[in-house]
Amino acid sequence: MSDNAALARPYKIPESVLVVIHTPDLQVLMLERADKPGFWQCVTGSLDAPDEALDATARREVREETGIAGGELRDWGLVNVYEIYPVWRHRYAPGVTRNTEHVFGLTVPAGTAVTLAPREHLQYRWLPWREAADLCFSPSNAEAVLQLPRFLAQGGAR
Repeated sequence: MSDNAALARPYKIPESVLVVIHTPDLQVLMLERADKPGFWQCVTGSLDAPDEALDATARREVREETGIAGGELRDWGLVNVYEIYPVWRHRYAPGVTRNTEHVFGLTVPAGTAVTLAPREHLQYRWLPWREAADLCFSPSNAEAVLQLPRFLAQGGAR
């Protein structure tokens, strides 16, 4: 999220994207959270405004967190509704405890350069999809990574 957006809105919108960044041979980009070392995930992020398009949110978050500006983005049509971890609830309006997450896949060429946002992530790894799923701290993130071969086989776009 941009600093201006953070200043304009005191709370995060409880609607987000999860983007599984992967290569054609199913290597998945995993990121270690700066605010919770040891917590690994794919790119995630909330809408900056209620009217921000989900695909725009996905592209913005990927660019902000990894520096990746290209690739083939596909809406997988998966939606997860989950309980927000208590450690992060202070970012949301009082009483907000659930988030709606929209899942996307982003295919990038092998060897795509990654430039981490140091305030968000400590390090990254490219891992085979099963290993990536095992590393995820979030059950919805792990499930999305496990769905990767199915979505690629189906063409995955909506």
